[in-house]
Amino acid sequence: MAAIYSGIHLKLKSPQTPWEDKLKLARFAWISTQCLLPNKEQVLLDWCTHALTGWYSQKVEFSHHVLEGLWCYLDDLLHSRKLHSLLKQGKTVSLRLNMAQLLLERLQECARVGSKSLVCVSTILSVCQGLLSSPALSSVFTTKYELMVDLLAKLCSLACCELQQPLLTEPLMAESVTCQDEVMTECLQTQLISNLDSSQIEPITESPPGLPELDANKSPPKPKENLQSANLFDVLLQVLSCYLSVQRQQANPNRVFTLVTNQLIQTLVLLRHLLTSGEFASSHTHLGLRQQLCRDIRIKIDSILQLALFPSEYLTSYKEELLPSKEDSGKRGSAGAKGPMKPVSGILSKLSTQGYCEPTLHYTVKSNTLCLLFKFFLESYGKGKGESEEVHRMLCFYFLTRLIPTLDVGLDGHSPSPAKANQPVSESPGLKCPPASLCTPESWSLALLAVESLLSQTLSADIYNVAADRIRHGEVQLKFYRALGQMLFNQAQPSIPAWYRCLKVLLNLNHLILEPDLDQLLSSAWVDSECMEARVQRARQLMVCSLLQTYTKLRQLPRLFSDLLSVICQPALDHLRPPLLSEGISASLTTCLLDTPPSQVLEICSSVLESIRRYILPDLVKEERGAEKMEIDGGRDDKGMNKEIKVDQEKEDASLKLFSLSQLLHVILFSLKTLDNASPLPVVRQSQVLMAEMQQVVKDLLHLLTTTKKAVKTNISSVQRTPRKGKKNVDHREPEQLSRSQMAALWEQKTQEATLLLRYTCVEVDTLFYIHCSKYTALDSAQTTAVSETEDCAPALTQIESLISGEIFPAVQPSCSPMSCLLLKLLTLQQTKKILLDTPLLSESSAATLLNRAAQFIAAKSEFAVSLDGKQVWDGQIGSVNACSYPVAHWYHITSNLPLIAPYLSREDVGCIADALVGSLLSRQTDGGKDPPPSSLTVCLISSQLLQSPILAELPSLFSATVRSLARSMIGVLNAAHVPKVCPTLLKFQEKGIGMNPLERDARQPLPTLVEKETIIEDILASSQTGEVAVLLTDTQSKELLNLLQVLTHLNTDGMNSEDLSSIFLLLLFMLTSASGQSDQMAAESPESGDGAVLQVKLLRILTCLLEGRNFQSVLKLIHGGTLLQTVVSSLLWHSNSGRFRATRSPDWLDLIKAVQDFIRCSVQLIIIRNSSVRLNLDQFASFLTSKEMASRQSVAPASASGKADPGASILCVHLLLASLTSFSKAMSSNLGRSKPMDQTLVQMLTRMTASLGPAVESVLKPQTASQSAIQPASFLGQAFVVEVVTVMLHSELSSLSVEEEKNQNDSKLRHMSLYQGICQQILKEISSAHRPMDFLVSSLHFLSAFYKAVKKTGGGKEVEQGENKEGKEPDELYMQILQNVHRLLTASWLSSNEICELEPAVQELLRHLVEKSTTGQLNLLLMMIREGLDTGHLKAGSYREVLSAVIIIKLLFCCQLPEPCSKALWLTAPQIISAMVFLVRSSSQNVSLTLPFTVPTVMSMTSVLRQGEGLISNPHHVILALGALQLVPLDRLTPLVYQSAFLAVHEALFAIIQCHPQVMLNAAPSFLNVFHRLVASIMQEGRQRGDGDTGPDSDVYLQSSRLIERMYSHIAATAESFTTLSAFMVAQYVTELQKVTLRPDIKLHLTEGIYQILDLCMEQDIKFLMAGLQLGVREVFNELYSSYTHYHKAQRQGEDKYTV
Repeated sequence: MAAIYSGIHLKLKSPQTPWEDKLKLARFAWISTQCLLPNKEQVLLDWCTHALTGWYSQKVEFSHHVLEGLWCYLDDLLHSRKLHSLLKQGKTVSLRLNMAQLLLERLQECARVGSKSLVCVSTILSVCQGLLSSPALSSVFTTKYELMVDLLAKLCSLACCELQQPLLTEPLMAESVTCQDEVMTECLQTQLISNLDSSQIEPITESPPGLPELDANKSPPKPKENLQSANLFDVLLQVLSCYLSVQRQQANPNRVFTLVTNQLIQTLVLLRHLLTSGEFASSHTHLGLRQQLCRDIRIKIDSILQLALFPSEYLTSYKEELLPSKEDSGKRGSAGAKGPMKPVSGILSKLSTQGYCEPTLHYTVKSNTLCLLFKFFLESYGKGKGESEEVHRMLCFYFLTRLIPTLDVGLDGHSPSPAKANQPVSESPGLKCPPASLCTPESWSLALLAVESLLSQTLSADIYNVAADRIRHGEVQLKFYRALGQMLFNQAQPSIPAWYRCLKVLLNLNHLILEPDLDQLLSSAWVDSECMEARVQRARQLMVCSLLQTYTKLRQLPRLFSDLLSVICQPALDHLRPPLLSEGISASLTTCLLDTPPSQVLEICSSVLESIRRYILPDLVKEERGAEKMEIDGGRDDKGMNKEIKVDQEKEDASLKLFSLSQLLHVILFSLKTLDNASPLPVVRQSQVLMAEMQQVVKDLLHLLTTTKKAVKTNISSVQRTPRKGKKNVDHREPEQLSRSQMAALWEQKTQEATLLLRYTCVEVDTLFYIHCSKYTALDSAQTTAVSETEDCAPALTQIESLISGEIFPAVQPSCSPMSCLLLKLLTLQQTKKILLDTPLLSESSAATLLNRAAQFIAAKSEFAVSLDGKQVWDGQIGSVNACSYPVAHWYHITSNLPLIAPYLSREDVGCIADALVGSLLSRQTDGGKDPPPSSLTVCLISSQLLQSPILAELPSLFSATVRSLARSMIGVLNAAHVPKVCPTLLKFQEKGIGMNPLERDARQPLPTLVEKETIIEDILASSQTGEVAVLLTDTQSKELLNLLQVLTHLNTDGMNSEDLSSIFLLLLFMLTSASGQSDQMAAESPESGDGAVLQVKLLRILTCLLEGRNFQSVLKLIHGGTLLQTVVSSLLWHSNSGRFRATRSPDWLDLIKAVQDFIRCSVQLIIIRNSSVRLNLDQFASFLTSKEMASRQSVAPASASGKADPGASILCVHLLLASLTSFSKAMSSNLGRSKPMDQTLVQMLTRMTASLGPAVESVLKPQTASQSAIQPASFLGQAFVVEVVTVMLHSELSSLSVEEEKNQNDSKLRHMSLYQGICQQILKEISSAHRPMDFLVSSLHFLSAFYKAVKKTGGGKEVEQGENKEGKEPDELYMQILQNVHRLLTASWLSSNEICELEPAVQELLRHLVEKSTTGQLNLLLMMIREGLDTGHLKAGSYREVLSAVIIIKLLFCCQLPEPCSKALWLTAPQIISAMVFLVRSSSQNVSLTLPFTVPTVMSMTSVLRQGEGLISNPHHVILALGALQLVPLDRLTPLVYQSAFLAVHEALFAIIQCHPQVMLNAAPSFLNVFHRLVASIMQEGRQRGDGDTGPDSDVYLQSSRLIERMYSHIAATAESFTTLSAFMVAQYVTELQKVTLRPDIKLHLTEGIYQILDLCMEQDIKFLMAGLQLGVREVFNELYSSYTHYHKAQRQGEDKYTV
C-alpha cells in the first residue's frame, strides 16, 4: 500500500512525468478503490488547482490540450457524487483561495468581445456550478463579498452578450463587427468539433466506482455549445441565489449600496430588460430559455436591487437628499445619516451614463428601470404609521420628481428643488444636458409609457393627499403635476395611446391639475383629435368618459360643457373634425346625465342653444349679407370671387359646428329624465323656456335656408342675364363658379341636417313632456287654439301635410342627404303620433287619408326596390347616418314603429316590407349568419329580431304578407325545378305566373288564390298512392327551400289566419309527398347519402308545428285527419322503398324517424281532442298500418328495378312502420280515461295495433337463415329501438287490461307474455355486463318498469301455460333481480357522472313502480342493500362507485310514494342514513379529486332526504350533523365546473334546511351562517378581478353563484327571528372578506344587493357597534357600504313602506 501511495504521489510531483501521464494517473487515483491515498480528495484537488494556477502564472508549461483536460478533470471532481457524499458526512475539503480569482479571470476572458478563450466556456460555467453547489467549496467566493459581486457582474455581462448575439447584425463600429463575428465563428466551430456523448462530459459522475479508468489516449471531452447557453442561465440563477444570501448577511449597508451601484446595477437592469422584453423572444428560443427560468432570474434581480438600494437604514439618507429642510425638521437624528450622502443622485447618474448597453437600448432600459425603482421605493418607504405616514408620502413624491425629469421630457425646470439636492441629475459631472427645449426623448411612446406607469403607481399608492398638500405643503404636488400636464399639452402626442392614459391618471389624481388647461384638454384630446387608430380611439374614449364621470361627481358638468362649447365654436384646425360623439362617449354621457340634476342638464342645453345663437347663426347671417353686398356692388373681379369662395369655406366650417352642436343637444335631451307630474315647478318652467328657445332657433335656421335658396336662384338668373359682351368673362369664371356651387351644396346640406335634427329633437321632447307632465304646455298648444278659431283644419294635420308635400322644408333634397331623408321620416312619425293621441282629431274626414300618406312616406316602398346589403352596418348613432348606413337606419325605424304605421299601409306597401324582411333573412343565412361588430346593427340582425319578437304576430297584415312572401318564394323554387311528369299543381302555378319573378309579384293577390287547394290535394293523394315524384330538386334548390323553411320555423303559428295556415300547410305537404332531392339512379350511385332526409325532416317538423296552430281546424275541413296521417306515412314509405334514404344508421335518418313519430303523436292528439269522427279517422289510419300490404313490407324485401331484392330498403320500411305503429299506440294510450266511449274506441285500436306489432317484433328478432345472414334487422334497427317498441306494446296491453277490468272482465292475460319475458331475461343479462349505449339503458329501464307493473297486475305470470311456469318470474324474485342489476349498473366504471345523471329519471321511474305496492319484506331487502353499499370500507379501498350507487338509490327512494307501513319504516331509518352520509362526506372531502364524482352527489342525496323529511325528521340533531358535513365540502382551488357543482350542492342543502326545517334554525343559526360564510368567502375569492379572465363562459359560473348568494341573503332576511341577533356578525364577516379583494362589478352588484337585506335587520346599536369594533381598513369598507346602503337601498325601501299596509 505504501508503494502505491508513494508511487502516485511522486509521479504527480515529478517534473519528469509527462503531463498527459499525470492527468491519467490523477483520473485513475480518483476512481480506483485500490489507491488509498490519505486525504485523497484534498490532495487531488490541490494538485489540480496548483497546476492550473501555475500555468496561468507561467510557472508551469504544458500543452493547451492538457490545460483543457485539467479543467475538465476539476469539473468532474466538483460534480462527483463521491465528493458530495464526503462533504455531507462532514469531511473537510477546501479549495485554494486564488481559485476564485482564477475563475473570475476566465469568465472575463469569455465575456470580452473578440477574445479567444483556450478553454470552453461551458466547462468554466460547469466548474462554477459545481463549486457553488456546496457551502464548503463555495466559501472561496462567499467569504469575501467583493468576490461575489465580481462573479455576479461577470456572469451578468456574459448573459447579456449571449442574449444580444442573435440581434447584433448592424453594430455601430467596424471593430465590434469583427470581434462579434469572431466570437460567433468560434462558437460555431466549437459546436461542430465538440460532438460527444453526455457520458464523456461527466465521466466521474456517471461511472460507478468499479468501472475501469477512462482511455487516456482519447482527447479531453468538449461539451456541446448548446450546453453553454443552457448552463449559463442555470449557473446565473445559482449565483444570484448565492449572492442574495451573502448580501443579506452583510452588516454594512453602505458597502452593499456602493458595490451594487458601481458594479452591478447597470448590468442587472440591462439583463432584466433583455429577459423581459418581447423584442428578444427569438434569442430566448435560440438559447433554449424556459419562461420559468427567466421569471426566477428576474425575481432574484428585483430582490437584489430592492434590498441593496432601498434598505430601511437608508430612509434618513433619502430624506436628507429628497425632502426640503422644512419637511423634515426635527425628524432627523443627531447622529446624521448612516448611508451615502446622495443615494438618488448616485443611482440616477449610473442609469443615465452611456456605454453599458447599445445606444438603441439605452433609453428603453432607463425608462423601464425608473418605473421599477419607483415600485421598489414605494414598497420600501411608502408606508408609515401616524404622523410619519404623511412624511413617507411626501418622500415618495419627491422621489417621483427626481425620476420624471430623468426621462428627458423637458420637465427639469419644474421639479421642486430640495434643500440639500442643489444639483439635479442633469447637472451632475459628466452629464451635461442641452437646454430643456432640446431634451426630447428618443421615443415619445417609451417616455409616455414610463410616465403613465409612474403616475399610475402614484395613484395606487395614494401618496397625493389633496388637503394635506394644500394646507401644509404649499401645493407642491399640485404644482408639479400641473407642470407635468402642461408639458403633455406642449408636447402633445395624440397619436400615442399612453398620452391619453397619462391625462386620465392626472385627472383621477385631482381634477384641478388639468382644469386650468381644460380648453386645451378638450381640444387636443377630444374635439380636434384626428388619429382614428383603434387603440388610440379606445384610450381617447376612456379618457373622455373619465372626464365626464369626474365632473358629474363634482356636480360641475355645466362648467365642463361651457368650455367644450367654446372649443367647438373656435375655428377648426382642419377642414373636417372627427365625430364629436362616438358610441362609447355617447353611452357614458347618457349615464352621467342620468346622475345629474335636471336643472343642470337644462342649463347645459340652454348653453348649447346660446352658442348656436351667439356664434353660429350671426356668422352665417353676416356672411350671407356680405355676399349679397358684393353681388349688389358688382364685385366680379378675381379678388371678389376669392372672397366668395372664402365666404363659402367659412360657411362650411360654421355648418359643421352647427351639426356637432345639434347632435350634442340631441344626445343630451334624449338622455334627460322626462318631466312628470312629480317634477318641481321651476324645472318645468325652465324646460318650457328651453323648448321655446329651441323652437326659435329652428325658425331662424329655416329662415336662413329659405333666404339662401332664393339667393342662389337670383345668382343663377343674374348669370344667365349677363350681356353678350361679358360672355368671355363669364366663361373664364365657370370652373370657379362650379367649385363654389359644390361648396355651397356642402354647407347647405350640413345646415339642413342640423336644422332637421334640432326640429326632430324639439318635437319629440316636447311631445314627451306634454304626455307625461300635466303642468307642461306644449309648444303648439297656443297655435292650436288660435288656428282652431279661424281655420277648419287642425294644425297637426296641416303640419303633417306640409311635411309630406315638402312645404315646411322646401330647400331639403332628400336624394342628396340620407340623414335629411331619415330625419324627415322621423318628423313625420312624430306628427303621426300626435294625431293618434288626439282622439277627436282621428274622427276628421281627412285624418285617415293623411295617415295613409304619412305611413307610405315613412315606409318609402321605392327604397326597397334595391336589395338590402347584409354587410351594411349602423352603430345606432343618428349622427353617423350616411349613404352606406342609411338603409340600416331606415329599416330599424320602420321595424321599430310597425305597430304605428302598419294599419295605415296599403297591401302593396306591406307586401314590399314582407319581401324585404324575407330577403334579408335569407341573405343572413346565405352569408353564414355572421354577427356584426358589438353593439352595431345590420338589416339582417334587425330582421331576425323582428321575426323572433311577439310584435310580428300582432300585426295581421304584415304577418300574412310574410307568409305569402315565403310561399311565393317556395313556389318559385318548385317552378324552377325539373318536373319528370305533368303536375296539375305546378301547371296552375305557372299559368298564374306565381313565383316566376320576385320583382313582379302581385302582392294584392291573396295567398288562397295562389294555391288551388282542390288541385294540390289531388296531387298529394296521387303521389302518396303511387309513390311517383312530381318535382326533382337539385342540391342548390334544396338548400334554398331549407333556408325558406328555416325562416318559416320562427313564425308563430297562432298568428296565421285560417286561409294562410291551410295554404302553407298544403304547400308543405305537397313538397313532402311530391318533391325529391335526387332520382333513384343518383341514390344508387351514392348509397351512403343521407342528405335526402334533411329536407323531409324539416318539412315534418314544420308540419307538426302547424298542427298545433290555433286555426288548424280549417285544414281538417279540406283533408281528414286519417287521410293526412295515411298520406304522410305512405309517401315516406314510398320514398324509403325507392332507395332514396340509404344511410340507415345516419343521424338524418334517425331524425326523420323521430319527426314522423312527433307528427303522428300530434295528429292523433288533435283528432282525439277535436272529438269529431274520431273512430272514422283512427280506424282509417289503423287499417292502413295493419293492412296486408304493410304486413308484407315488414318481412319481405321488395324488388328493385333490376329485379333483385333490396334488403336495405326493406329494413328502412320495417323501421318506419314500427316507428309509426309505436307512435300511434303510444298516442292512443296516453289519451285513455277521457270518456268511456272514447276509451272503448281507443282500446279497440290498441288491440289491433298490438296484434300487428307482435308478429312484426318477432319477425325482427327471429334468427336469420344462412342465406339471410347478411340481413340482421335487429342490428340495423338497434337494441334501444326494439326495446322501446316492446315497451310500447306492453303499455298498450296494460292500458287495455285496465279498461277491461273496469268492465268486470276477469281475463287479465297478456297476449305476448312470453315475448316480454324473453326480452326481460335478455335485458337483465346484458344491462350491466358491459358497456352499453345510453339509449339502450334508458329504454331497458323503462321496459323493466312496465314489465314489473305487468307482472304485479297479472299475478306473477301465473296465467302462462303450465310448461312455462318455470320460466315465469315471481314478483319477489324479479324484484331482487331488478334491484341487483340496477345496483350493478350504477357501480359500472364505464358510466360517467353525466351519464349517471342522465339515467336517474329512468331509475326513479323504475324504483317508483318497485316500491309503490311493496311489502315490508321487500323494503327490508332494499334497505339491506343500501346498508351494505354505505360501508365506508369501499371508500377507503378506492371503490367509491359501490357507495355512490347506494347514495343515488337513497336519493331516488326518498322521492317515491310508499305504502304506509313501508313509509314509517323508511323514516325510522332516515336518521341512520343521514349520519352515514355525513360520515361519507367528511371522509371524501379529504380527497379533492372525489369532489365532483362522489362528494357532490352525496350532498345532493342528503339534501333530498332533508327536503322530503319536512315534518318527519323529529330530532334536530341530525340536521345539525348535516351542517357540520357541509362545512368540509371543498370550495378552494377548483376548476369552474367543479366549483359550480360543489357550490350549488352546498347552497341547495342550506336552502332545504332553511325552508323545510325552520324549527332547527333557532339553535343551528351559527352553524348555518358558518357554512354560508364559506360560500360568500369562496365567491369573493373566485369572483375577484382578473383582467382578461373576467369574461367568457367560466366567468358566468361565478356570476350565477353570486345570484344564489343574493337569493340566500333574501331567505335569511325573511326568517329574521332566527338571525336578528347575528345580523351584525354577518355584516362584519362580509366586509372583512370584501376588504381583501377587488370584486368584479357584476358579482359585487349581486353581493351588495344581498347584504343590503341583512343591513335591514341591523338596529342602530348594531351599526354603532360595527363602526367602533371593526379594524381601520375594514371600517373604511363598511363606511362605504353603509353610505351606499343609506343612499340607494334604504331610501327606496322607505319609499315602498309608504304604500305598504
